[in-house]
Amino acid sequence: MKVFVLTHEYEYKVDYYEELEQKYLGIYSSEEKAQQAAKRYYQLPGFNKYPFDYFYITEDEMDVDNGWAEGFVAWEGEYFGDIQDL
Repeated sequence: MKVFVLTHEYEYKVDYYEELEQKYLGIYSSEEKAQQAAKRYYQLPGFNKYPFDYFYITEDEMDVDNGWAEGFVAWEGEYFGDIQDL
């Protein structure tokens, strides 16, 4: 089943590097419903200070593993391995 994920994203500068600010806003059953939600959010304080194109709608699949299949490396560099190792 396809779903549509709505986020609001923008970059800002902190000292000498750029930081990404990302807000997860919802999952919708159609792209049209996600677009309607973006229009509602755009009316709210904070969101309306940025261009409308800072809203992003991405298509995804339900009940599908989408990442991290090999585990991950912690910020300290420690490898946690496969889920079978748990």
